[in-house]
Amino acid sequence: METADAKIKIAIDAMGGDNAPFSVVAGAVMGYRILPPDVELILVGQRHHIIEELKGLHAENLPIQIVDAAEIIEMGEEPAEAVKRKKQSSINVGMNLQKEGKASAFISAGNTGAVMASSLLTLGRLEGVARPAIAQYFPTEEGVALVLDVGANSDCKAHHLFQFGIMGAIYSKHILKIRNPKVGLLSIGEERSKGNELTIASHKLLDSSGLNFCGNVEGRDILKGTADVVVCDGFVGNIVLKFAESIEGFFTGLLKKTIRGNLFANIGALLMRPAFKSFKQSLDYAEYGGAPLLGINGVCIICHGGSSPKAIMNAILVAVDMVRKQVNKVIQEKLKENGNAIEQIAKKENKVSQ
Repeated sequence: METADAKIKIAIDAMGGDNAPFSVVAGAVMGYRILPPDVELILVGQRHHIIEELKGLHAENLPIQIVDAAEIIEMGEEPAEAVKRKKQSSINVGMNLQKEGKASAFISAGNTGAVMASSLLTLGRLEGVARPAIAQYFPTEEGVALVLDVGANSDCKAHHLFQFGIMGAIYSKHILKIRNPKVGLLSIGEERSKGNELTIASHKLLDSSGLNFCGNVEGRDILKGTADVVVCDGFVGNIVLKFAESIEGFFTGLLKKTIRGNLFANIGALLMRPAFKSFKQSLDYAEYGGAPLLGINGVCIICHGGSSPKAIMNAILVAVDMVRKQVNKVIQEKLKENGNAIEQIAKKENKVSQ
């Protein structure tokens, strides 16, 4: 569970991800070397594999704890079924460490659905949270925007999106250090009357809230930085995320194709190399570490399956920051303030859907 104790212990799924255990263990070693002494790291997974990787990195003597977990939930497995069947998986063992108070946070680059299912079964939701949401960083012209939900909830109601706005704004303020985050609602037009029933109803709620709501935003506004927090259901959010992930590869491939065989273009590309490097870095998910799962009664960071050591290291830094700043406590307090309004909204929506 998230605590403000003197020691912060971060449990990391060593077996999760396309490049596990090497990338995860290497990222943990990188993280250890820059972390303050009050932070401890725990690698969860098959002990012999973890020890092999630590030896290969000449880091076997570092005080990084290893907790053995015999089973691995593979990327292609059905999440809920795998979580129930593989009790000794690295994901389940890591979540239980947090439940038992032996870890302050859990990080995994493994099966996203399994991480979601295990977190709900093991940790449960924060009091007052109807649906947890996966929040993803997006680079923008102004810095960075947080989009949620990007895959945890395909079907949502207006009060869910309202809560996403609250959680996203709190995270943006405390972790991304944006003083008064602008919250936007992803829709097909800027006018409040644009969108489907969900977005129209959500607009009314967000507009009457105490959030710094800037109205509807369109897909093109995300990268412009029109809003610091962009709210949507998980179906739409996941499509946006997968499209965004293709941008770097598309532009890189197009650029190479354009300059290939052209002497002057090659010379220009050579001169522009520092700019290209900076551009690529701004689109690199490794810079942000991972996506926080907000609304869970604990701290959970979901990393990209192809996470590099640098991405794992940055995910550790984000997890430590979330624990230090007690983000969950702030979310609970804010939801409690809006509890009566959210409850009334939920009752109305349930009556309409019946």
